[in-house]
Amino acid sequence: MKLLRTSILVLGLALAGQAMAQNNGGIDANMMRQITQAAAARSNKAISNAMASNSIDDLARNYRNNSITDTHFSVETPKQSIHNQRQSGRCWMYSSFNVMRANFARRHNDTLRVEYSHDYLFFYDQLEKANLMLQGIIDCADKPIDDQRVQFFFQHPINDGGTFCGAADLAEKYGLVPVEVQPETYTAERTSKLSQLLSSKLREQGLELRRMVAGGKSKSAILQRKTEMLGVIYNMLSLALGEPIKSFTYAFKNKDGKTVTPARTYTPLEFFQETQGGPINGTFIMAMNDPRREYYKTYEVEYDRHTYDGHNWRYVNLPMEEIAKMAIASLKDSTKLYSSYDVGKQLNRNTGYLALDNFDYGTLFGTTFPMNKADRVATFDSGSSHAMTLTAVDLDANGNPIKWKVENSWGAESGQHGYIIMTNDWFNEFAFRLVVDKKYVPAHILKANETKPVMIMPEDPLFMYDD
Repeated sequence: MKLLRTSILVLGLALAGQAMAQNNGGIDANMMRQITQAAAARSNKAISNAMASNSIDDLARNYRNNSITDTHFSVETPKQSIHNQRQSGRCWMYSSFNVMRANFARRHNDTLRVEYSHDYLFFYDQLEKANLMLQGIIDCADKPIDDQRVQFFFQHPINDGGTFCGAADLAEKYGLVPVEVQPETYTAERTSKLSQLLSSKLREQGLELRRMVAGGKSKSAILQRKTEMLGVIYNMLSLALGEPIKSFTYAFKNKDGKTVTPARTYTPLEFFQETQGGPINGTFIMAMNDPRREYYKTYEVEYDRHTYDGHNWRYVNLPMEEIAKMAIASLKDSTKLYSSYDVGKQLNRNTGYLALDNFDYGTLFGTTFPMNKADRVATFDSGSSHAMTLTAVDLDANGNPIKWKVENSWGAESGQHGYIIMTNDWFNEFAFRLVVDKKYVPAHILKANETKPVMIMPEDPLFMYDD
């Protein structure tokens, strides 16, 4: 009898194996039986009942991390006002301006302060991105419409994301103005509808330009038509954001809000020169941690720029240890840094705390999530999604980082009074970009930064996330 049962079991396994071998890729009845049997073995009625009426995060949250008791930082830069990007993707501009206004205050020994208008520079950001898309369509007009590059322009005609080098290009070209002379509009703080409408208009215009090229129209005729199209975009932006200010009168204030300089009239470019002291481009390097690629090499992302005649995102790929050393050197000299992260991973929004064990999703679902940083990036599971301003680090007795603090742009009520604290372990896994003044960059990294870059396509997984 025992032999018979064994024979039947062997025959059943053989038949199951044969059925699996004949499977055409779909879920057949035999596969479904195996799936449900495996799921039944892992099922937990208590957890299932809890999930029916609770959020996954609430059930997976590690309540030992639900409050932050250690908020001390051994190295911290001076605090400044916290801003709120609201429902817009302009974190890159907020972090860039945080660095620019902090550098201005530092040059004046914190006796003067300035707050820049995001609305003003965002206007030109959108106009320049519209031109980048239309000119890109012209440049690729000899390619079929299903070509990868043509598809890129039509799929991503415009967006409100960006990078520090984009902010530098825009500020040097169009200048800066104080927030008092061009405050935020409703649409500047809620960009999705404007972006949707601009995208539709640009796709329509792009098709027309392709047809003009195919029809043999002259370069001058195509340029004239593109200029007319950008006039339509300019008008849409003017209605939604307000036409950019051309000149204004301004007096500087101290950190207490008291006027301390005589009022004078500026153009935006004069105000940029007055507050920044000269060009930003050329004063910094951009570092990236991308463990998929060789370290100490320079890479450049094609079309990852804001202006057609501007700078692509070009970076030196470095281990996190090198990035941390440059960050610490900068912070010790009271200099804040533009930085970006995959901030959605393991974020406790209530406390503004980022740690690898904030949520235990694996135990909750009876599985594991073992991918490393390189695998997460390669499979679109992680990338540089949000820019924040690195402001502080806590070091142990040997000078090694324990935790970091960033100034966020979600308002003073979010997180730790507008800041987020992250453990060094989390920093290593989910930090990606850092902009560092060259004075804090070691010679061997400066040398790597000067080498000819390897070109990367904008469809690369790491850059499909826009800061």
